Amino acid sequence: MINDYLEVENAEGMPAFADATFALDFLLSTKTGIQNYVLALSEATRPEVRKALLNQLSSAVALHSEITDLMLAQGWLHPHDSSKQDELDLKSAQMALQIAGLNLFPGNTSRLGTFATPFK
Repeated sequence: MINDYLEVENAEGMPAFADATFALDFLLSTKTGIQNYVLALSEATRPEVRKALLNQLSSAVALHSEITDLMLAQGWLHPHDSSKQDELDLKSAQMALQIAGLNLFPGNTSRLGTFATPFK
């Protein structure tokens, strides 16, 4: 097994996994924002505040749609096929467990300084 997981050559598959993870986090954050706009809208009494909140809510819903479309196109989300989504979720959970078991700070590395560098 490889000992230095901070080296770029040992991070195979991680960029694609990271992209999917970032997209999901962005989607969930946008969804939370939509919920907060709806709550604020239900409490607002001034027409100009309500108009501003409605505009923000509309933008947030459009952004949510764009993120969802991207995730569907990339195969990172399967809302209508629970078996495929379960498969992705299981793969993510296994990856998280694998990462948790890595020795991220080995005593002996091939890096010249504190940070990984392509120069030797």
